[in-house]
Amino acid sequence: MAGDVVGNEGRIFLDTSLVVAATVEVHPSHSAAAAFIDKVVADSAVLHISPQICREFLVALTRQPVSGRVFSPAEALAALSVWTAGCLVLEEGEAVLLECLDMVRRFDVHGKQVHDCNIAATMKVHGVRTLATRNPGDFSRYGSELDVVAVE
Repeated sequence: MAGDVVGNEGRIFLDTSLVVAATVEVHPSHSAAAAFIDKVVADSAVLHISPQICREFLVALTRQPVSGRVFSPAEALAALSVWTAGCLVLEEGEAVLLECLDMVRRFDVHGKQVHDCNIAATMKVHGVRTLATRNPGDFSRYGSELDVVAVE
């Protein structure tokens, strides 16, 4: 699985679902998520996230218990600092906005699906084609734009 990912110039964008699972040790998918991250890092992959992933991560950890684990804002910020230190944080400027708006039109995106569309737009603008996620169905409409790796 990871070997195929690193074949894409070694650049991988991490979805919030995967980052949360890899962070929260009591999460049911923690082992798989952590093993995936360890493998692609060992294979010299460059990991990418965006400000959106950072915001969603903080929301997920501080909104309610994640698999019974409750994070204070300070704990969530400390956990996020590990990810921002280990990943390239891609900017979401005007080019990303314009791409997102175009993709909303082309893929007929509605409601909260716009959040996933923004991830796809961020990746496209920055030339990152591979997305690692626990929710591959959320990105299936972008099959022509992305290579989605499901980590369960």
